[in-house]
Amino acid sequence: MSQRANSVTTHIIQSLIINLLIAVSKAFAAFITGAGSMLAEAIHSFADCANQLLLLVGVKQGNKLADDKHPLGYGRAVYFWSFMVAMLLFSIGGMFSIYEGFHKLSHPQPIEHMAWGIGVLVFSIILESYAMISNIKEINTRKGKHRFFEYLRATKDSDLVVVFGENSAAVFGLVFAILAMLLSYYTGNAIYDAYGSIAIGVVLILVAIFLAIEVKSLLIGESANEAILEGLNKIIASHKQVHQLISCITIQQGPGEVLMCIKIKCDAHISTLELSILINKIEAEIRSATPEVKWIFVEPDMEEWRN
Repeated sequence: MSQRANSVTTHIIQSLIINLLIAVSKAFAAFITGAGSMLAEAIHSFADCANQLLLLVGVKQGNKLADDKHPLGYGRAVYFWSFMVAMLLFSIGGMFSIYEGFHKLSHPQPIEHMAWGIGVLVFSIILESYAMISNIKEINTRKGKHRFFEYLRATKDSDLVVVFGENSAAVFGLVFAILAMLLSYYTGNAIYDAYGSIAIGVVLILVAIFLAIEVKSLLIGESANEAILEGLNKIIASHKQVHQLISCITIQQGPGEVLMCIKIKCDAHISTLELSILINKIEAEIRSATPEVKWIFVEPDMEEWRN
């Protein structure tokens, strides 16, 4: 397994352990307090646990070696499971929270054992904040010259973005849950608890929509980062026998896996042996400059041939 995959797997497992602890504590607090927003948070955390298991499946499948049936490997499996996570976050997390909120509007229930509820929520927000800060540090390490939110839109590491999205939604949801419980308890009006559950559902749905849009583009087949093309132009310019880079197509096959097809115009008097050596040099330089380029197909072209 690559260093990138090991790093992402560590973050997923860390989030899974944290969410499992939080989910159990929230479920207990929901039973004690009878708070709808707390129950919504418990369901959200259990859904996050299922999501992280799916991401681990995606990372494992994505690291399978290429075979005759899948000659370009299984890298896009990560994108498929990331998309499934977004759908589950929307359906199980978001829709159930909204349903629970409207149910509480029709059947309000007073908040009981307030100390238990607040204690669990504070405990949860500390753990979720730790996980989110860990994700932010990893993103800052990878984003390079990009701004933070630009990186979230541009990155091909869907699994890391999904984990960050889940943890961020969890932190915002916990804040809403705390406010809802406090307002319901001190005003004696359970309607605030219902509104808190609805607000949590809306946050989850918005995050799920963002993740689904980003992962859908990768799943269909998105071009690689522009930095790869910039590096290719420098390599091509360093070879006098290459007169022009006619075209370049890149496809992201998975996190850290790029397919590149290029067409170059070469010196018309170059021999077959010289052309073969030239192509091998260009491929070696591309792989050295950008190790994520796993597959390279070079098509040579000469002016005289096209005439």
